Amino acid sequence: MAATRPYRSTLRQEHARQTRRRILEAAAAVFSARGYASASLADIAASAGVSVESVKVHGPKRALLLAAFELTFGGEAGESSLTERPEIAAIAALDDPDRMLAELVPFIAAANARTSGLWATFTEAARDDAEVGAVLAGLLERRHADYAALVELLAERGAPSLGRLDAAGRRELADALSFVMSPEGHQQLVGESGWSVERYTVWLLGAVRTLVSTAGD
Repeated sequence: MAATRPYRSTLRQEHARQTRRRILEAAAAVFSARGYASASLADIAASAGVSVESVKVHGPKRALLLAAFELTFGGEAGESSLTERPEIAAIAALDDPDRMLAELVPFIAAANARTSGLWATFTEAARDDAEVGAVLAGLLERRHADYAALVELLAERGAPSLGRLDAAGRRELADALSFVMSPEGHQQLVGESGWSVERYTVWLLGAVRTLVSTAGD
């Protein structure tokens, strides 16, 4: 009995984790297709194949929106820094700054492609709902902190141009990287201008390399 209980507990935890992931994946699809205001918990429950009560456990709706975005963007729900994700940690461990960018930028480009519709829903909802706006503001703050950390990491790895940047210059570079690598850029170039994802990714890597190499000029 003593051995069976931990095993059953582990199974329950894994089932709960899988159910939450299914709910969040359904939420991402429903929010992207219907928008925030028109999406209901019942819609999400039907898409996930669970009860409305199960969805409510992971609500309210704004919490589902944020968690769905985090899961879709980085593969894991939760208000954590992107730098804590295993894929990004592996990239951050690289010694060569240019190789870091060559690995990181395609990751961000693919994440932007996955979350394009969901990001549009997020920003639209934030204009009409102050609480969603506060959630979005927190997300944007974490995003900028991630790019500030990237600038510091590139400097530590010996990116030549960053050695001559003071604190204000590094903040400005972080601002520029956050802007260029944002989901909004993907939406404009791919969603509105018709670029392919491949062209967008190549352009993005070139733009980021230029920003980093000319910083402080």
